[in-house]
Amino acid sequence: MELDPDLCLEVPEGFDDSDAETGVHPIARKLFHGTTAAEVFRKAHEWVGEQDVFLVDVSWDYLHDEDEPYWLTIYFRFELDPEDA
Repeated sequence: MELDPDLCLEVPEGFDDSDAETGVHPIARKLFHGTTAAEVFRKAHEWVGEQDVFLVDVSWDYLHDEDEPYWLTIYFRFELDPEDA
């Protein structure tokens, strides 16, 4: 599997995160919004089911006076095949 360079995290040359206790673990996020809580969770459920990701955390918000006031943010990391690592 070839990685898209636009989806890669760039780090400075010589950067060392080999210390297991303080190692850097880059994560990504995706936003889901809708008119109902059920709609937002359905969208998130479908997206996560289609991806090879590990869910790290979630954040929930309600934005008053918006057409789609329910917002769910998921934080995740990609699960790569051990062969690709």
